[in-house]
Amino acid sequence: MNKNTILGYATLLMVSMGLLLIALGAFKYDDVAGWGFGAVGVGFLANAWVFNALKGRV
Repeated sequence: MNKNTILGYATLLMVSMGLLLIALGAFKYDDVAGWGFGAVGVGFLANAWVFNALKGRV
């Protein structure tokens, strides 16, 4: 397993966690906490985007 494979798995894990957090914020928590869950989910997706951009350059 090389560095690109590990970055690919990390990207997949971060995308799934980001979508899960956004779904929690949208469907389970309807009050102010939902906005926090959604914001953290978007942050996870942004980090996954960076990991995907680093794949092949590291």
